[in-house]
Amino acid sequence: MSQQVRGVVAPGKNEAVRVETIVIPDPGPGEAVVKIQACGVCHTDLHYKQGGINDDYPFLLGHEASGIVESVGDGVTDVAPGDFVILNWRAVCGSCRACLRGRPWYCFNTHNAKRKMTLTDGTELSPALGIGAFAEKTLVAAGQCTKVDPSVSPAVAGLLGCGVMAGIGAAINTGNVGRGDSVAVIGCGGVGDAAIVGSRLAGAARIIAVDIDDRKLATAKTMGATHTVNSRSTDAVEAIRELTGGFGADVVIEAVGRPETYEQAFYARDLAGTVVLVGVPTPEMKLELPLLDVFGRGGSLKSSWYGDCLPSRDFPMLIDLHQQGRIDLGAFVTETIGLGDVEKAFARMHEGDVLRSVVTL
Repeated sequence: MSQQVRGVVAPGKNEAVRVETIVIPDPGPGEAVVKIQACGVCHTDLHYKQGGINDDYPFLLGHEASGIVESVGDGVTDVAPGDFVILNWRAVCGSCRACLRGRPWYCFNTHNAKRKMTLTDGTELSPALGIGAFAEKTLVAAGQCTKVDPSVSPAVAGLLGCGVMAGIGAAINTGNVGRGDSVAVIGCGGVGDAAIVGSRLAGAARIIAVDIDDRKLATAKTMGATHTVNSRSTDAVEAIRELTGGFGADVVIEAVGRPETYEQAFYARDLAGTVVLVGVPTPEMKLELPLLDVFGRGGSLKSSWYGDCLPSRDFPMLIDLHQQGRIDLGAFVTETIGLGDVEKAFARMHEGDVLRSVVTL
């Protein structure tokens, strides 16, 4: 039977979110109902609220989550009731051209639950990134559930569901940061700091954090940055070059998602270096670069989808590294809040004094 739970809904563009009663159907074939234990407040949720993704309101927000599988539908074999899982928003299909080429992290046919969650009046909800985890329970495709060590804190585990994985993966998977490399990270919010952690884990010799907020730069130092640049008062490109012998960084990770900062990343990399875009732009943004410079500087210009992660491979590995003390995922949790505090968390996000507010249930 369907069940009613509380969830955070964005009713319309730029309207304040509110806690509503939502209806969760029984899982269909290939689906699972998950009891949410923790869910991070991510910029993507704010983009949904502001209409920056699409206008398919009302949205059930939340996607960076962990919890316990409560029930599964027919044909589900990879997870079972009682499993502790991290939710991911790219359930790999296994049969598209990317998957068949052995590159499932690029899966071009990721999928979500087919049955719909609704308000009590029957209004269908659009779950953020196919998850909708600012709720006591949610319905997802079973492939969106990745089983991990249940001894880890749910607030910590859930962060791998989006931002922290995006940043670490941007460095390790997309940027292929290697031992001795120089790395610059532009934008030191949660994703940028995770890219710093990933770069340090990969053995980078020099990690340059760039931001306009000294508080964020101070935090970046605690995450592993070896140098910091306040680009409000200093030319970021010149500073990065100066710190890399005049050449530029081997890998520059742009974690803001703006044309201005992308251009900085482009010119701050060494010849034949790599630029990784992991910051999410909005639809109206345009980029203009001299084509001769694109050709003449060589190297790679990459976009990082979800840190090019494969959840079944990367989530358990990173949880293990955290449990071993080799990375501190707990450092990303600034505060824990309730479902009714999400609107306030969006405001704090704008103020720049949190890495992650995490809803716990």
